[in-house]
Amino acid sequence: MHNHAPESYDCPFCDVVRGVPRPLPYTQLEDIVRRGELVTAFISSCWWPNNPGHVVIVPNEHFENLYELPAHYGAAIHDMSRVIALALKAVCGCDGISTRQHNEPSGGQDVWHYHLQVFPRYMDDNLYVLTPERRTTTPEERRPYAERLRAFLTQQPSV
Repeated sequence: MHNHAPESYDCPFCDVVRGVPRPLPYTQLEDIVRRGELVTAFISSCWWPNNPGHVVIVPNEHFENLYELPAHYGAAIHDMSRVIALALKAVCGCDGISTRQHNEPSGGQDVWHYHLQVFPRYMDDNLYVLTPERRTTTPEERRPYAERLRAFLTQQPSV
């Protein structure tokens, strides 16, 4: 209904879920920090200047946006976001957490697979103001964040 993906869309998030490597510097399998039956969480390849290491949570099945996301996937994403938020608090020592989710081009969506971003937040970090300054990172930059989150999450109950 409210879809915008081109007919031959090569979904990068479906590749991550299926374990298919993406071209560098984009998301790699090593960026995955938690995988559940319905959802997968990974370190984003795009970072904001003052909020490194934010996590993206996606449903393991392809749904383009919130409008078509089944409720049980929404519940699994919400549960995973809580686990990831607590892990970011513990691992990054951040002051708070923000989540963002976008639908359609006018809503800021630029990957045509539903995803929720979970950001570590710090006092006066200007996350929303600095969106134009986000940048693509390297797997080497992401590795320490993924490793620390995975280590913390392996000590936590499954989602």
